[in-house]
Amino acid sequence: MDDGKVIENQEAENASSAYVPTLQLTEGQPPPVAAHGGLSYMSFDKDGDAGTAVALDDAFAMIAEGEGQRVLDMIENAPPGPIETKWGLGFRSYDECVEYIRAQGIEAPEGGLALPLPYTVYERPTYSVVPSNAVWNDPARAEDANILRKEEEDTRKRNLYFPQVMRDARRIEEYHPGLSPSSPECMDKLGVSLAHLESKCENFYDSKEVERVFYPEIEKLLLDFFPGATDALVYNHDVFDKDYQGDRTEDQDAKNPGVNARYANLVHNDLNDNSGRVRCRELLTKNLRNFGRTQNYTEAEADAKMSRRFMSINLAKPMETVEQFPFVLCAWPSFADQPYINNYRIYDDRVGETTRFTYRKDHEWYWFPRQTPTEVSMLKCYDSVTDGSVSRWSFHTACIDPTVPLDAPCRKNIVVRSYIFF
Repeated sequence: MDDGKVIENQEAENASSAYVPTLQLTEGQPPPVAAHGGLSYMSFDKDGDAGTAVALDDAFAMIAEGEGQRVLDMIENAPPGPIETKWGLGFRSYDECVEYIRAQGIEAPEGGLALPLPYTVYERPTYSVVPSNAVWNDPARAEDANILRKEEEDTRKRNLYFPQVMRDARRIEEYHPGLSPSSPECMDKLGVSLAHLESKCENFYDSKEVERVFYPEIEKLLLDFFPGATDALVYNHDVFDKDYQGDRTEDQDAKNPGVNARYANLVHNDLNDNSGRVRCRELLTKNLRNFGRTQNYTEAEADAKMSRRFMSINLAKPMETVEQFPFVLCAWPSFADQPYINNYRIYDDRVGETTRFTYRKDHEWYWFPRQTPTEVSMLKCYDSVTDGSVSRWSFHTACIDPTVPLDAPCRKNIVVRSYIFF
């Protein structure tokens, strides 16, 4: 398999000992909407800061440029009703979009849904400063913190709802004859698949039990699921439960992610061409934010391991049958030629890269109606193969399920993040 289009940054690599990946675009894919032509912020490492200082400077420069405010003004000042965009009609509210779907008679196939999904309409890179960043607790930077806080709020306001159709993922073979949703071939083609697991983990709110019991179960599942896989590493997890009454506090040092009360409400993916490689490398050589098995690779050993195919997979297992706010997943072929939009997550010691996407009517969306506790939905966040022969990633969000009451219990599940090596 070929490497596809590669953007080099040899000067930055020579100037710093930091790991700087080349931007490995999928064959046929346009360049991303990204800062610095898509180069990793590791290119701007200074004294081991992984480029975080430059990323913060860029965040403030982007805000000052005013394009984000222009888009926000366009949305807020538009007349009541749908907003005309170059991608189609978008809606400020979920209910407005629902009314449009009904008025237009948009229907879904059996087992599916026709409903609104939130997409960004801002075609610029965005920056998100994570809660642990020192800027939030520095009295001398209170004004900077206020600017960043407003930008976080404004970023959410630059999303609009667009009508989409969900297909039942258990019926994938009806849409792709011969393709079982519970097969590695489905992951290779669509970037999504379904696995079965009867876990022995009794308390998913206990991070130590999750690491001790659930992580090895998922690693075994992955090795059994993917022929040719030689190693699997589960490196962290998140618990989602809006109604949880216990302590939600995150404690990275104790490998405890806490409990999330908010569900993803934007079409996005967790990794991209750069961060898929950077995250893998920092796990193998530094154990950076690794909640799983300790890794002790030298840089040369990591290079050798990453010279072969590797993937990042997110796996979601419900604690009880999902009623409200299920995951929905988009299939790779329907957006393979679409540029992604970078979102930079600025920590004190790293800059993560996630991606956002603009709307397309023909995005191929799937969901698992009333996903049960033994069903594990799997979505690809990254694949090192770039020649177009396999999916590179999926993207995803959460949605309201109109087939159950709005006040039905919200999804309670655990999401684990992993790398699989071949």
